[in-house]
Amino acid sequence: MHPVVRARVRALPGLPAADEPVRSRASAEAVTVLHRAARVLIDQLPLLTDRVVALLREQEPAYRAPTTDQDDLWQEVHGSLRHNVGSLLRPKESRESARQCSWRIGAERAEQGMPLDAVLHAFRLGGSVVWQGLVEAASERSPEDAHLLVHVAADVWNFVDEHCGLVSDAYRQVERELTWRRENRRRLMTEALLDGTTRISDLSEVAAALGLPEDGRYAVVVVTGGRRAAYGGGEPLSVPDGMTVVWHTGADADHGIVLVGDGGPAALAARIKPPPGGRAGISSVVDGLAAVGDARRLAANALRCAAGDGDVAVLEEHLPAALVISSPELGAALTERVLGPVLELEPSDRDIMLDTLTVWLAAQGSAVRAATRLFCHRNTVLNRLRRYEQLTGSSLGSPQDVVELSLALTARRLLRV
Repeated sequence: MHPVVRARVRALPGLPAADEPVRSRASAEAVTVLHRAARVLIDQLPLLTDRVVALLREQEPAYRAPTTDQDDLWQEVHGSLRHNVGSLLRPKESRESARQCSWRIGAERAEQGMPLDAVLHAFRLGGSVVWQGLVEAASERSPEDAHLLVHVAADVWNFVDEHCGLVSDAYRQVERELTWRRENRRRLMTEALLDGTTRISDLSEVAAALGLPEDGRYAVVVVTGGRRAAYGGGEPLSVPDGMTVVWHTGADADHGIVLVGDGGPAALAARIKPPPGGRAGISSVVDGLAAVGDARRLAANALRCAAGDGDVAVLEEHLPAALVISSPELGAALTERVLGPVLELEPSDRDIMLDTLTVWLAAQGSAVRAATRLFCHRNTVLNRLRRYEQLTGSSLGSPQDVVELSLALTARRLLRV
């Protein structure tokens, strides 16, 4: 028996207390007739079982499916009828074992994935066959006995309803447990993909569980900050047509594994709106689920390139900055070598110099445009640039020195060095 089923059966002492015996609302004479007829049914259990199984196979497709073992079905029906007819004879002694039988059937059918409606229909069919058998057994002795059974009909059908309730409760509890296990398994699989710890031999199983192809074009989205309920923690991200996303919610960030198809990160970025106070990063495209761990690291680098709250940084648009971020030690060393003398200036003087260099680079080396943005004269900009060259020994006419300056300024901004 599945451990989930065993756990639920062991939990039965916590079920509601047994109802009053079936004789609670019936005359002594009617109860005598009921017991006499029930004893006849006990001797006819195999015949009753055949009748119920035939009705199930005729009326419920789930019970004639190839996955349903017919021998096991017969034994299940036989055991249920034995317990339940026995409860009509000895309510106090047999009621709890009958409850356990019904609970176990509901739990096992949930584990097997059989529809709950089909299981409940089976119990009601069984109740109908038992009632018909009682009437037939009483009629064979005396028509008057059959009329007396009317006084206990409500009790018999209340008994059937009670066991349908037990089956339903057991089914739903096990279904919730199995759903939680499936979701937890998916979560662990997604986490392993993002960490890059999935074994190659497990990729096919992971792909099937997540509904993603093993071979495909993937990107990873990371969303952090603010309230992320619109992402992995709640409603799914609206991705462009042809794309699929599987989310993993973490304590500090949500990650989405995106099957981009023929699309790319730019189309994905157009759909992403970080929550208030949040930002997002998108990796470049990688090939296959096995490379998702690499994509997650690339997305983390892209996130660090985001300019501020609400920004969505696509790695391919920030490759120089991502290079700096990927090696903080080298970025710090470059900053010290290229900007060291500037950083030693008085804070106000240092900030003016750094702002001028940043704006001049953004203006594509135009002193005129830089001056306009800095609200100063063109010559002021040129004087500051010459001072930078004197302090550092660099030449802003050298492409290599300009590239190093751009990377050093980026490293200082992103790495806070």
